[in-house]
Amino acid sequence: MAGLRLGPLLRYTDGSCATVWVETNRPCTAEVRCADGAGGTTRTFQVAGHHYALVPVSGLTPGTSTEYEVLLDGTRAWPPPDSPFPPSVITSPTDEDGLRVAFGSCRWAAPPAGGKDSVGPDALDTLSARIAAAPRGERPDVLLLLGDQVYADEVSDATRQWIADRRDLKEGPGEQVADFEEYTRLYYESWLDPEVRWLLSTVPSCMIFDDHDVIDDWNTSAAWLADMRATDWWRERLLSGLMSYWVYQQLGNLSPDELAADPLYAAVRETPDGTDALRDFAARADAEPASVRWSYRRDFGRTRLVMVDSRAGRVLEEDRRAMLDPGEAAWLREQVLDERDSYDHLLIGTSLPWLLPHLVHDVEAWNAAMCGGERGARWARRGERIRRGADLEHWSAFPSSFDALADLIAEAGTGPGAPATISVLSGDVHHAYVAEPSWAGPAPDARVAQLTCSPVHNSVPPSIRLGFRFGWSALARALGRRIARHGRCAPAAVSWRKTGGPWFGNQLMTLTLRGRSARLRLEQARTDRGGGITLRTAMERDLT
Repeated sequence: MAGLRLGPLLRYTDGSCATVWVETNRPCTAEVRCADGAGGTTRTFQVAGHHYALVPVSGLTPGTSTEYEVLLDGTRAWPPPDSPFPPSVITSPTDEDGLRVAFGSCRWAAPPAGGKDSVGPDALDTLSARIAAAPRGERPDVLLLLGDQVYADEVSDATRQWIADRRDLKEGPGEQVADFEEYTRLYYESWLDPEVRWLLSTVPSCMIFDDHDVIDDWNTSAAWLADMRATDWWRERLLSGLMSYWVYQQLGNLSPDELAADPLYAAVRETPDGTDALRDFAARADAEPASVRWSYRRDFGRTRLVMVDSRAGRVLEEDRRAMLDPGEAAWLREQVLDERDSYDHLLIGTSLPWLLPHLVHDVEAWNAAMCGGERGARWARRGERIRRGADLEHWSAFPSSFDALADLIAEAGTGPGAPATISVLSGDVHHAYVAEPSWAGPAPDARVAQLTCSPVHNSVPPSIRLGFRFGWSALARALGRRIARHGRCAPAAVSWRKTGGPWFGNQLMTLTLRGRSARLRLEQARTDRGGGITLRTAMERDLT
């Protein structure tokens, strides 16, 4: 009998249609049946012995919310008969309702029920519990997961033992994930968490990868990549990471029209086993990164989201380093400027922050200059060691890309038809903050902000807290300027100041967008005196 292994995950929604992702234990027909008569069916497809379906749901009514169930070969598989949660729903908000966008990144799987959680309560678990307790109350209209949804290089004790039972940990990559099957274990462990499973079944989600979805510091430099390719395990690790990301995360980011035009999706579905087709795609993405696009755009009424891949498509040669290859940069510009008067709010999702603490920015710019030979070959070698050891690979480590993004934001935010706000949404750095840029020339008409929120559920050691607090200080800023002068670094295209934070802990930010107004809230998962968990508001403010 067919059953659910993972899911359902409610992914794309646009008012009249939606997609629902599932993983099943055998080939079958998956059906989504809504209480209002909307629905859809599709056959599962197979990759590496696993069975998946992305069910297209049509016939939804904008401005309504409808309960749904999942059937496999005609038998109900969701919700389970003993579920303690309210029914999963598909909600189709309208422009009049406004839009609530929750976002964050960096999530270790929560321990099993009754297990000790060494890093504190999970912000997604806590959000799920709040929504379940008041299903008609406030909830996000979309959840943006901005990277490190799974950790291929930092596995749990249970997964480590599971890996040890199937192969010798003395062989590369040791206790880290090695292949597609081990990646499926990471997603199973993370998304089978009951609270998260229900949350993802009832709140639409958009996702993008960061380094830990593949490996720490993924694509830091050309030298780093050469060293990885020299190992006997890297190719399988990378191809499996890209294959699993496509199946578990990327497919649901795409609209039904985009899926219908995707030759890879057609090839995988049309063959009895799509493994080879997907593996060939992943190999091409490795060999020719510019031939594959992981970035995507979503329009939610009068809010535009452009989710940018800031990992896989980098140009790593030192003499032309860029966060985005030329084709990707042109695509980003096109998506941001297309029918600019059709949106009031622009959200640029990038796993890595654009605006960092000033000391970190200056050190990364200095390091880029050193590695590029500004002070000679000896400093270049030293700079590469520092780059890897200190994780110097954010937007500021690609100075031309940093400035290009600043210029694009200024252009998008200036003149007739400019949006009310432009927000760069990021995670990665295990703290939350708000930073606002200023330009030497005329300021954009839009309110521009870097909104960073991390982690959702991960460790924040004292050294990180101390380092980032210092990194935002006036003393650190002065120190950074001196370091930048040693690197002969040109001034950045913008200056900026921190206007909120830093905040530390397991947390989520929520943007509420209504008309041309925007309001930001930061909530942190906390344990109350009675032992319960709750989301406490640490900050709330208007952005317009």
